[in-house]
Amino acid sequence: MSAEPLPRDFFDRPVEEVAPSLLGRVLRHRTPEGVVAVRLTEVEAYAGQRDPASHAYRGKTARNAVMFGPPGHVYVYFTYGMHFCMNLVCGPDGTAMAVLLRAGEVVEGMETAQARRPRSTVRDLARGPARLCQALGVAREQNGLDVCAPDGPLSIHAGEPADPGAIRTGPRTGVNGAKDVPWRFWIAGDPTVSPYRRHVPRQRKKIATTG
Repeated sequence: MSAEPLPRDFFDRPVEEVAPSLLGRVLRHRTPEGVVAVRLTEVEAYAGQRDPASHAYRGKTARNAVMFGPPGHVYVYFTYGMHFCMNLVCGPDGTAMAVLLRAGEVVEGMETAQARRPRSTVRDLARGPARLCQALGVAREQNGLDVCAPDGPLSIHAGEPADPGAIRTGPRTGVNGAKDVPWRFWIAGDPTVSPYRRHVPRQRKKIATTG
C-alpha cells in the first residue's frame, strides 16, 4: 500500500466519477487501540443540492456543514439513534457532494476490528455502513477530518483499484428521493458487499374511532 494518501484533486471531481474509483482503495484509521484498514467494496454517490436523497438537498445546516467544505474531508452522521455512517466529501468547495462508504474488507488490524465487533464473522466486520464505522472506530469525533493530510489519523490510499469490468451499479439502498438513480457501486462477487434494500415507506397507524 502506498504510504501517501490520495491527493485532494482525486476528490475534486463530480461525485459520480469519484464513487466507482474509490472501489479497491484502502481506508486506514490510526487510533490508540491500533490501526485498522479496510479495502472498499461498496459505495454510494450523493450529489448535494441537486439530489433529493442527499442530506444537503435543502441547504446547509449545522449537521451537514462539512459537506459544503473542501473535498477530501470526512462527513460522519448519526442515524437511527444508534449508528454512525461515513462519507467522503467530493467536488468543488461549496457543492456538498459526498460518497457514502457502504462496505469493505478488513485488510489490516483484524484483531482490533474483531474486538470492536466481537459477535461478527470476518465477512461481516465491515459489511454495511454502520459496521464499517464500528470496525474502523469512526464516530462523531472523526467528523471533518482531512483524509488527504500526510500525517492524519484517517487516510485513504491507492490500494489496487477495482477492475472496471468488475464494477456493478444500481439504485441506492433505502432512499426515498431519487430512489432509482443508479449511484450505488460495488465489486461484483465480493462477499463483503451488503445486501440491497429498497426503501419501504412507513405506514401510518390508523387511529380507532368510536361512533
